[in-house]
Amino acid sequence: MLAFVVMSFIVEVTPGPNMGTLAALTLERGRNAGLAAVAGVALGLAIVGVLAAMGLAAAISEVPALYQTLRWGGVLYLLYLAYDAWRDAGASADVARQPESAPSLFLRGLVINLLNPKAAVFYIAILPTFIDLAQGSLLAQNLKLVAIYVAVATIVHCTIVLLAAWLRPFLVSGAVEKIARRLLAVVMALIALWFAWHTR
Repeated sequence: MLAFVVMSFIVEVTPGPNMGTLAALTLERGRNAGLAAVAGVALGLAIVGVLAAMGLAAAISEVPALYQTLRWGGVLYLLYLAYDAWRDAGASADVARQPESAPSLFLRGLVINLLNPKAAVFYIAILPTFIDLAQGSLLAQNLKLVAIYVAVATIVHCTIVLLAAWLRPFLVSGAVEKIARRLLAVVMALIALWFAWHTR
């Protein structure tokens, strides 16, 4: 169990779309926005984990067309988020920014994970190596490991959001705000390109 917790932590602290998106979103819109997205990410990871435990997610790795559809859907969605951030940064300073609702931010985190085939591949390729056939129900063990992984991931993601929120006043404020927001949009686009390369 300890080995699985360590493995989960290593996977989550490795740079990826979740880490980059949550940091950029928090710097752009604040701590509450980041935490709302974290909740969506957690639900997305849990849904994919349950599907994997039931054997349904195996189709993602066995059907190339499905894998590619999810992969490119994720890339396009990340590019859309980058465009959205760039457009907001270009808005006139005299125009108040429309706050994004918590459900909308929650949906962002959820969609990013449902369109991320890497999550399913992790559950299919790595999680089973921690299953002990002598310990009873395979489904129960799978669901237990999924719950542990989601908990570890959520702790890491909350830490990223809180750190980004702490840095926000120094990075996104005053005269440099527009430049900082444009840089965040570029970072989001780079995350999308990295995701496309890493999941090829």
